[in-house]
Amino acid sequence: MGTSPPSSWGRTRRYQTDPAVTAPAICEDLAVPLDDLEPHRLADPGLAAEGERVVAWARANMPVLAGLRDRLAAERPLEGRRIGMCLHVESKTAVLVEVLRAGGAEVVLTGSPATTDDRVAAALARDPGIRVYALKSDAVADHLAHVGRVLASDPDLLLDNGADLIAASVERGAGRIAAATEETTSGRNRLLGELAGRVPFPVVVINDSPIKLLFENEHGIGPAVVDGFLRATNSLIAGTTCAVVGYGSCGRSLARTLRALSASVIVVEIDPVRALEAAFEGMRVAPIADALAQADAVFTVTGRPRIVTEELFAHLRDGALLANVGHFGTEIDVPALERVSVGRTELRENVVEHRLPGGRRIRLLAGGEMLNLAAANGHQMQIMDMGFALQAHAMRLLATDPARFAAGYNPVPAAVDTAVAETALRTLSTVSR
Repeated sequence: MGTSPPSSWGRTRRYQTDPAVTAPAICEDLAVPLDDLEPHRLADPGLAAEGERVVAWARANMPVLAGLRDRLAAERPLEGRRIGMCLHVESKTAVLVEVLRAGGAEVVLTGSPATTDDRVAAALARDPGIRVYALKSDAVADHLAHVGRVLASDPDLLLDNGADLIAASVERGAGRIAAATEETTSGRNRLLGELAGRVPFPVVVINDSPIKLLFENEHGIGPAVVDGFLRATNSLIAGTTCAVVGYGSCGRSLARTLRALSASVIVVEIDPVRALEAAFEGMRVAPIADALAQADAVFTVTGRPRIVTEELFAHLRDGALLANVGHFGTEIDVPALERVSVGRTELRENVVEHRLPGGRRIRLLAGGEMLNLAAANGHQMQIMDMGFALQAHAMRLLATDPARFAAGYNPVPAAVDTAVAETALRTLSTVSR
């Protein structure tokens, strides 16, 4: 395939920055015809062939999306629509993008800092109906610039991950954006917090679906994080003490997985009900300072910024491993850690040792970015097959029946959960048919 975009890309839209807003600053002034924008921002277009190989493996193991691809290709419910996407650019996301393209959509895609698979980005960019702005090396500033590029493409639907696109579009005027989906707990928190009552279009929150909560969060996150931990450190888990900060569905999954691997697990949780649940499941429960003082490895799993802050660094054990699992690398105050360190040594590809005054050492994994994606391959293909099927179903409904949804937060319709579950059941060898 060539890389020239369709002629319909050539629209103009203007965005201006309000320095007083709390949403991420995207662009000070972006008012150029789309044909004058770079069609892509990639690390290496030459990686496309390798990217197509890894996408093919994911495609072969995502049967729920395969069925949806056929349905959307026949119905074309997204014909003439442009979807602005912010989602980790890796092989499973590529399969979702293919499904949306089969339904008729044009796609403008960016990812998240440190989680892009440059091979997959290059492979997607071969499709003239897809624009990709994502590199593995992207820092936060690069990510925000890419968000600006996605919005400059004048999308009418958003598929978001952390509500960056939604927040930026609200601050700058939603324009012709008709609807959106949101993937994560972090984005849900923003929609119900800082963005409550301010979003003029409906947003279907995938995160709150029982399909995502029960399978992606409960069954997917624990093994995926352990995969990232082992790849980063090559370190034994059995016999160690691990602190899990946050006992929502993701934290619970990680704590259970670590305990199953014979770690002693300490849970930090400010919600009394969740803390009680952790205690009733046999976890030790402690305040964060006490947990950090005992743990060989610390995992933040809250979806909230600045959980492990400068004042807590002194509580960490000498040589402790510190990792983030929550969306975006803000749960650990990495800038503060860099500032107070008197020395910094890269021990392994995803392990950097910071030496504090007095000699204490903190070993930061994957730069504080999402460990399961920055150091490994993220959730398992079959898990994301179900979660991304929710996304595709939601996009179809938002495009064809928007009146059923209210402005702002909306749950995934129960009928969609049922349809995805029924299809997934038919793919399992453990289910008699």
